[in-house]
Amino acid sequence: MRELTERAAYLQGLAEGLDLGKDSKEGKVLNGMINLLQDIALSVSDLREAHSELETYVETLDEDLNDLEGEVYEDSSLARDMDDEDMLEIDCPNCHETVYFDPEILDEDGVTELTCPNCDTVVFIDEDTLDYTEPQTYDI
Repeated sequence: MRELTERAAYLQGLAEGLDLGKDSKEGKVLNGMINLLQDIALSVSDLREAHSELETYVETLDEDLNDLEGEVYEDSSLARDMDDEDMLEIDCPNCHETVYFDPEILDEDGVTELTCPNCDTVVFIDEDTLDYTEPQTYDI
């Protein structure tokens, strides 16, 4: 970016060396254009510096996020459970996603059905613990 500011300064030196006169129409136009070029060069230089700082900041955030993802997803008990081969794998009939459940959940009291975490559709019914007594309905 230094090149732009140097070139603008060179043009300003040329204009002064030509002694165009700051009061003439041509001198006013050229001096105005050179001043504009200097302002643009400085603005671009500031933008590049800010962009460089922002790029460094984003890279740091990306590294921190990558570390956090590693800690949360790779070290979690869920990830370890998913690696085990004894997970119960069921395809949801509604959203067609594969749902994984720990078979030990069926040993808990009161668990008779499992629902898909994506769409809340019942994907498994434990018929051994299901109460087959039909609720009574009354016609009024």
